[in-house]
Amino acid sequence: MIPTTYYLALSAILFSIGVIGVLVRRNAIVIFMSIELMLNSANLAFVAFAREFGTLDGQLMVFFVMTVAAAEVAVGLALIVAIFRSKASIDVDAVNLLKG
Repeated sequence: MIPTTYYLALSAILFSIGVIGVLVRRNAIVIFMSIELMLNSANLAFVAFAREFGTLDGQLMVFFVMTVAAAEVAVGLALIVAIFRSKASIDVDAVNLLKG
């Protein structure tokens, strides 16, 4: 049986990679992928704790996080497409130029 600490360590590593991706990259698609990686690492931690304590609460939280992530992707990609159509770039720094 794999200890819960291994799952939590993997979750922390994935979350760190996601944070670095959000802070370093300027491409909006890569930023959204990094946010999804961070949400999935939180899901892994929820499932690990649910398995450790023998409850379904963590798995229920995973269901809600996945629902929010799906909505975030739908809205985020619609915004990215709209910005790309107006600026022909998905660089995050170009969004600053959209001011009035």
